Amino acid sequence: MVDPIRILTLNNIAAVGLKRFTGGNYEIGSHVPEPAAILVRSHDMHSMEIPASVRAIGRAGAGTNNIPVAKMSERGVPVFNAPGANANAVKELVLAGILLAARNLVPAVRFVDSLTGDDKSIDKQVEDGKKHFAGTELPGRTLGIIGLGKIGSLVADAAIRLGMNVMGYDPEITVDAAWSLPSNVRKAHSIEEVLKASEYVSVHVPLLPATRNLINAERLALMKSGGVLLNFSRDGICDTDAVLAALDAKRLRWYVCDFPSERLQGQPHVIALPHLGASTREAEDNCAVMVAHQVRDYLENGHIQNAVNFPDVVMGRESPYRVGIANANVPNMLGQISTAMADAGLNIHNMLNKSRGEMAYTLVDVDSAVPASVIESLGRIRGVLMVRYLPTESAV
Repeated sequence: MVDPIRILTLNNIAAVGLKRFTGGNYEIGSHVPEPAAILVRSHDMHSMEIPASVRAIGRAGAGTNNIPVAKMSERGVPVFNAPGANANAVKELVLAGILLAARNLVPAVRFVDSLTGDDKSIDKQVEDGKKHFAGTELPGRTLGIIGLGKIGSLVADAAIRLGMNVMGYDPEITVDAAWSLPSNVRKAHSIEEVLKASEYVSVHVPLLPATRNLINAERLALMKSGGVLLNFSRDGICDTDAVLAALDAKRLRWYVCDFPSERLQGQPHVIALPHLGASTREAEDNCAVMVAHQVRDYLENGHIQNAVNFPDVVMGRESPYRVGIANANVPNMLGQISTAMADAGLNIHNMLNKSRGEMAYTLVDVDSAVPASVIESLGRIRGVLMVRYLPTESAV
């Protein structure tokens, strides 16, 4: 009897995603021992001891700040995420944020909640007070978008449909993102150009050392007076001190974000939502399905798609005997792998190697079963981080 492949869940993962593991020898639960993979949403994994048995981690969402990615890379463990799976949910929340700010809806709701008396009295208070909440319409206004990935592209398209002008900036835009971007998005050559031209600015970039406090005092000073800044990416993208100073100086009229904090509490022109970006049933389902599929495909076939620390590597099977090797991106690795297999009398049927930064990954299909001694020999090659033998069920 073959031991089950155990999947540890650290948060509630949508059932529609977990169903991707049916039809295989899988055991899934929140307390399974020696898991081969971990599925996680928001659980902070930095302080936990990740078992040596773990071969993959799947984040049912886009950001991986709660996962010790660097440590996993040192162990040859890919960390998968689900980019774009929650894009529509975030897009809709960004649009809601734009409308909340444009029409002064939050203070208007607070005003209505404060009304007292009978209907006649309330009607009079409404007529006297509504002038304080007059807003602006969106057609002809310019929305600047910093980061033109899946979410940024969807926001751009929706804003254009509302009659807005859109200017976008992304120095690392992918080919796929460029193809999906509406043709009438004006291309900016810098963040500063976007800020100078826009009444509304929405940021859609990952939180990295290079993007922390990306929107700072110097850049906010370039915005048109009375502008609206929207942050539905990560808390650290915008410098809180600079944002509050810009609000006090009336440089900003509203700051709309998905990240409440002590500093932002009680600020009259801050609309802070409780991290609702991906909080829809549809987004949770999409993320769970996407990441579960990727983790299962890796465990069974060695394929890597959408790992934040490894290159994408997909190779059609032409043999039931496959080896997957995670290694440091160093010279002569393929030569050493080929030599180890040739010395064992194994004929390589197909091989694919790709690298990404300091990491590399190799898939090798051979024409006959691979002895355990060869797997051990490959594991002893300097720079090899993990070796996995991946025969098909018929070859076991």
